[in-house]
Amino acid sequence: MSQQQSEDNLKEAAAFTAGGAAAGAGAGALLGGMGLAVGGTAIGIGMAPMVAAGAVVGLAAFGLTKVWKG
Repeated sequence: MSQQQSEDNLKEAAAFTAGGAAAGAGAGALLGGMGLAVGGTAIGIGMAPMVAAGAVVGLAAFGLTKVWKG
């Protein structure tokens, strides 16, 4: 793999991550404060976990495009 191709992959992965993080932030802003209740215990889910989850989904989309392209 050439150095240029490696840099292009890194830039593309960063773009997918940033896009996913932005989508997560948008979802968090749209849905507002959320919580998760299990077994009588509840925790709040704020903006940071939504952004992190969006970044993970963005990286997953990047991986899927690489698999799809071959």
